[in-house]
Amino acid sequence: MKKLNRRDFLSSSLKVAGTAGAINLISPQKSKAGPENILSDDRFGVLVDTTVCIGCRRCEWACKQAHGIKSGDISEYDKKDILTTRRRPQPDSYTVVNQYQKIDTNVKFQCMHCDHPACVSACIVGAFSKRKSGAVIWDETKCIGCRYCMVACPFQIPTFEFDKAIEPNISKCDFCFTRIENGQVPACVEICPVETMTFGLRKDLVEVARMKIKTYPDRYINHIFGENEVGGTGWMYLASSSFDKLDFPKLGKNPAPGVSESIQHGIFAYFIPPIALYALLGGIMWLNKKSKDEE
Repeated sequence: MKKLNRRDFLSSSLKVAGTAGAINLISPQKSKAGPENILSDDRFGVLVDTTVCIGCRRCEWACKQAHGIKSGDISEYDKKDILTTRRRPQPDSYTVVNQYQKIDTNVKFQCMHCDHPACVSACIVGAFSKRKSGAVIWDETKCIGCRYCMVACPFQIPTFEFDKAIEPNISKCDFCFTRIENGQVPACVEICPVETMTFGLRKDLVEVARMKIKTYPDRYINHIFGENEVGGTGWMYLASSSFDKLDFPKLGKNPAPGVSESIQHGIFAYFIPPIALYALLGGIMWLNKKSKDEE
């Protein structure tokens, strides 16, 4: 039996890689997979008027109810002391309300459901998708826990179940997309007692917001947050003071995904190349081990 030297093994590994690449080029359509990313002209949105919110936190309770998360009694949400603590969405609370006492404003935070979602672009396995309704949702059966979506999101929304050692999931607001598909409004919008949120077609909400600003110039600053930020978002806000005072990030008009989409989806668009990579890595590991044994 011929003894296999380093040169022969490396040559064999390269052949395996070349063969895998050739197979990939022959039939890419059968193995290619990508996320759904639809930007419909009739997508829905929500306009949040922060000058109306009273901080009752009913939206937090309704959100948990709608998603099967332990919510407790609704009377517990009447406590106001928690509002002064700067909170962000967590695995057990997809939306939170914070209070800004100096400017007497309460703000509800949740996923912004971007028109050009960075999370969809960053996810290397296509677990995130932008639906025709406007909702940005995820498929936990595809998630591999890489958390690239958390890094990519300009609003720091996706959360990770760090307390779960086995099969932890990414979680966030899903725009109550099943309710929307059944002709209902999101749970948080439905329960709000003062109609802080207006649900409807995004293009109509932009016009509603502009009319409010024009009609009440002393009440609102001339800025609809989310109309243009990062290419536009499904959730938009009106406020009486600068948004940077309300913990909103300063963002440009360019969509967040950038070049990462073409690079990442190109790497994971096919399932054959990783096999070739494993062969090469195996060859390198074998060579290193043999070198150490000889030494």
